[in-house]
Parts: sequence; structure tokens; C-alpha cells
Amino acid sequence: MPTKKNILIPQIPLAERIRPKTINEFVGQSKLVAKGKPLLTMIENDTLSSFILWGPPGSGKTTIAKIISEKTNSEFYKINAVSSGVKEIRKVIEIAESNIDYGKRTILFIDEIHRFNKAQQDALLSSVESGKIILIGATTENPSFEVIPALRSRMRVFVLDELSQKDLSSILDFALLKDAFLSSLEIAEIDKDFLIYLSGGDARIMLNIFEAAVIHELDKLPIQITKNVLENVVQSKKSNYDKSGEEHYNIISAFIKSLRGSDPDAALYWMARMLDGGEDPLFIARRMIVFASEDIGNSSPNALVLAETAFSAVEKIGMPEARIILAQCATYLAGSPKSNASYMGIEKALNDVRKKQLFPVPLHLRNAPTKLMKEIGYGKEYKYPHNFTNNFITENYLPDELKNAQYYFPSENGQEKKIKDMLKQLWKGKKKY
Repeated sequence: MPTKKNILIPQIPLAERIRPKTINEFVGQSKLVAKGKPLLTMIENDTLSSFILWGPPGSGKTTIAKIISEKTNSEFYKINAVSSGVKEIRKVIEIAESNIDYGKRTILFIDEIHRFNKAQQDALLSSVESGKIILIGATTENPSFEVIPALRSRMRVFVLDELSQKDLSSILDFALLKDAFLSSLEIAEIDKDFLIYLSGGDARIMLNIFEAAVIHELDKLPIQITKNVLENVVQSKKSNYDKSGEEHYNIISAFIKSLRGSDPDAALYWMARMLDGGEDPLFIARRMIVFASEDIGNSSPNALVLAETAFSAVEKIGMPEARIILAQCATYLAGSPKSNASYMGIEKALNDVRKKQLFPVPLHLRNAPTKLMKEIGYGKEYKYPHNFTNNFITENYLPDELKNAQYYFPSENGQEKKIKDMLKQLWKGKKKY
């Protein structure tokens, strides 16, 4: 029976050993590399221009760049933004300038281009604009935020999707068929579904986990990669969540939209994704305070009270118990009637303040603490509401130029309907409630 001692274990990782060398071997991203699609057309016709590949880890960005390096008639250079700087960029630009004299193009591939600062990105501008180099940037972060506008405007952006379960399964099948090490072994069982789940959609992680599991089980033939084996190798699932990256903004957006859409189940799911990824629970609590006012408002005033209380409780309790408090608040907010009337009201008022003349405060609304102020009319003819029936008197509290303006339009939802009915009765014929 073979053992680990007499089986030569490859030193190069599986993901690198089976990296596709042609587009025909590449799996996934059909919207970019299928027949007639933009990226494949550029490669096949050798008509490359500068572009950015934006997508999650393990979705094929580096592989596409390497295929381009093999397929196109260009000199190819790769640098990593983490370990390289302006010096390395200038060296490639010098080579590119020399290549122009021989009618040869130069491709510069920068992995993790979002890690370049503004000065480093500025160093690329003139060479990209003049065509001295064809720049290919790979990033997991939104180029809108991480790549300077001047550089971004000179490059196309191709968006890569997370690989599907079908894609990942095909990649694993390809590895089993093409890799010399794996194909030499008797592998009787693979829990594909669990392996793909553990990968978090990242092909590189999937292949790394699989190879580690195979090596772990080399003494046992036939090899069986069961759920227990995979759990033993991995210990915990990779959480695809970067607190400072694109996925942070995507998930908090999904969470807020789920609350707004009155779906407590979706809200709890996205909250769980954030908490499992290490998000600060106070960040989630703060967002719920804003939501309670912006999206619920007067339709359920207790929402703001609960959200504020939840923030205070989370701050005092901390994780892991804070998750319970956050869940209670989130489900209450999701289940509350919704109204953005207050939010829309202040936005309308601010719009008038910013776009129209700043009209003076009417005299009857001004205080008159001195004799002179009284003599010139401050506070004159002001009607004190408490002196009238129902503590109300029809009065104009806006500048005369805006006396017909209305900013607050209460909804029919929850407790806000009572507010609407009261205001409608008080201001009948004067305002559109």
C-alpha cells in the first residue's frame, strides 16, 4: 500500500498546476469570453486596449491575463501592487518605449491595482493614454472608488461574476482529469457539494482545500474525501466579507433594502453574513438607528426608540450576546409600517433653502426682548396657539414668499395616519393632507 513517504507530492499548488492555458480550457465568465463577447473578440483579433478586470477572488482574473500573455503578440510583464511601486512601473515603461521602435506592444498586468496609491496610478497615465503600454488591472474592489478617475476613463471595465456551483464542479473535474498527481491516485468519493460550499465561490480556495484533503488521506486507499475529512482539513468556512472592501458595501446595502422591504428573514441572513465576517456590531446598530428614522419615521415612532436602545445595549453587552439584541431590533424594524415622509420633507425643505433666496423671518415670528424691537414691529400680531380652541389658530409660519409651500406629506401607514388626520382637520383647505 502506498504511503505519503513513497508518493511524490507536488510542490506547485494544484490551482497553479491546472491553470488554463487557452480560452477553450477556461471555465466561467461566458458573458466576457464566449464566442462574440468583447473580451474574447479582443484576444482573438489581437486588438487589445487597456482594461480592468473587476471580480471576486478566484473568479479567473489572473488566468485571463496569463492567457492573453500567451495568445497575443506582445511582451508581457506582471507586477503586484502590494510589493511594487513607481520604480517598477517606470522600468516597464522604459522597455515599452524601446519596444515601440521595433513595432512591438507591451502589456503590463497589475494584480490588486486597487492597492496602488494616487501617485502610483498617476505614473501610469501618460503611457496608457499614448498607447505605449496596454494596461490590464485586476481588482476585487470597485474601480469607481479605488482607481483614480483619470486612469479609469482610459480603461474599459470588465466585471467578473462569482463562479457558479456548475463552474466550480467543472473546474474540479478538469483537475481530476488533467493533473498528473491526482489522476495517478484512486479517489473513490468526493463530497462535491460540501467542498464547493467551503470554497465560498473561490476556485483557488476550492482546489487548495481539495488537494490538502487528498494529501491528508494519502495513506487510505481508495481515497474518500467526505464531509468529515473536509471539515477536519478546513476547520471553518471562508467568509467572503471584507470590512473595508466592496462586499462590505454590498451586504449592508442588501441588509437595509431587506428591512425596507419588510423581509425579516432576508434581514437576518445579511446580518448573519456581516457578523460571521467580523463586522463591528455597533456599525450595524448605527445603520438601524438611521433606518428607523429614514424609512419608518412617524408611522412607528417606537422604532427609533428601540434602535437607539439596541445601540446602547450592544455597546454594553458586546458579542456574542449582542447578536440577539441586533436580531430583535432588525426583525422589529422589518415588521414595522414604513414611511419616509419625514426624510422626504427635510430633503424638500433643504432644496428650497439651497436653491431659493433666503427670505427674512416674518416680523410676527420674531421675539422682541427690547423696547426698540417692539417699536419696529417684532412679535406684533403673533397669535399664541394656546389661547385658542384646540390650542390652534390658522397662521402663516413661513416667509410670505413661501406661504404655500408644503414639505411634509404624512403617509397612511401606522401611527402616522393619526398625525395626518389631525393635521388635515386643523389645516383644512390650507394644506394638502
